[in-house]
Amino acid sequence: MSRAAVASTTRMAAEEMRRASASAAAAAATAEAAPAQAGSRWARVWPPSLRWIPTSTDRIIAAEKRLLSIVKTGYVQEQVNIGSAPPGSKVRWFRSASDEPRFINTVTFDSKENAPTLVMVHGYGASQGFFFRNFDALANRFRVIAIDQLGWGGSSRPDFTCKSTEETEAWFIDSFEEWRKAKNLSNFILLGHSFGGYVAAKYALKHPEHVQHLILVGPAGFSSETENSSEWLTKFRATWKGMLINHLWESNFTPQRIVRGLGPWGPGIVQKYTSARFGTSSTGELLTDQESTLLTDYIYHTLAAKASGELCLKYIFSFGAFARKPLLHCASDWKVPTTFIYGHQDWMNYEGAQQARKDMKVPCEIIRVPQGGHFVFIDNPSGFHSAVFYACRNILSGDGEEGLTLPDGLISA
Repeated sequence: MSRAAVASTTRMAAEEMRRASASAAAAAATAEAAPAQAGSRWARVWPPSLRWIPTSTDRIIAAEKRLLSIVKTGYVQEQVNIGSAPPGSKVRWFRSASDEPRFINTVTFDSKENAPTLVMVHGYGASQGFFFRNFDALANRFRVIAIDQLGWGGSSRPDFTCKSTEETEAWFIDSFEEWRKAKNLSNFILLGHSFGGYVAAKYALKHPEHVQHLILVGPAGFSSETENSSEWLTKFRATWKGMLINHLWESNFTPQRIVRGLGPWGPGIVQKYTSARFGTSSTGELLTDQESTLLTDYIYHTLAAKASGELCLKYIFSFGAFARKPLLHCASDWKVPTTFIYGHQDWMNYEGAQQARKDMKVPCEIIRVPQGGHFVFIDNPSGFHSAVFYACRNILSGDGEEGLTLPDGLISA
């Protein structure tokens, strides 16, 4: 990744954290005092209208159902029991608090008989419903299964007790493997977005025998701060703003805490974000009014619920979104054919993937999609679908529809 790209990325992350820190102290204090975390005893006692944080696990699933009402393809939603521990596990989430079973919220879409299986994994601060614009098109060619990672969305939200990068990676990788076993899946295409791309890649490194093809969409975690030192970042950290933001990062202060701290005003903040990111500041196809309303409602409930998986942030990344255990260092160990997909305006720079490709011993291609940012699958769904179909052209070749040339508009990097 170039120094200019690194500086741009870190400036963007720092600016977002700076804006968040303005209301951080008051919001966090209020959130700690609030009695109505999703799934807590108080949340069951108080009616929704009187809760400081008006959400619950049931309301997450209800918001998901409303959002997916836009999708025309039929689907089945289920809570997949992944048990309380795999044999010999030392991962803290399997043994924290109790031996109660954990569940992964899963949606499986109707598909043609013998269609290849595509498993979709969301990114940080998101859930599987973010792919709502993609399910219909992808379900025409694949058996699509989308999940909420452990600690996110409508999945179980155990107390997050990990204390290291290794434990944190195991939290996500091992829970995904237990989910795979419960679903009896093998030989599937694994697609991960952003942080979900990091998890998908780490999973494929540990369990390559189950992954037929890996698709990483704007993946996080390919480079480290040591490899991409930035003079601007070093100088910024020396300022009071930089020290404050770095302190918040290392204290595991997350954007979700602000949403919780604002209580009944939280939905309004989320609505402003949705309108800006997927409306006035969108790089591609704008959301309709219906999509914006339903997505805002869904995002709010998934963000405001009990803190769990979100607390992974400081153990996986250092300030500036640099990976503590970069995927670039594992490139020579790659065993699964891989396709990277980036929006043309994605702040995750594709140069990290180019560097990794030099050390990979498996087929690897990088595709850039026009009119798309980090959420390219929302910004330009048709371009994203073309990229996915092209990435899987050898797997889909049996239907006689896939060509060997890159579809118009897509760019090979």
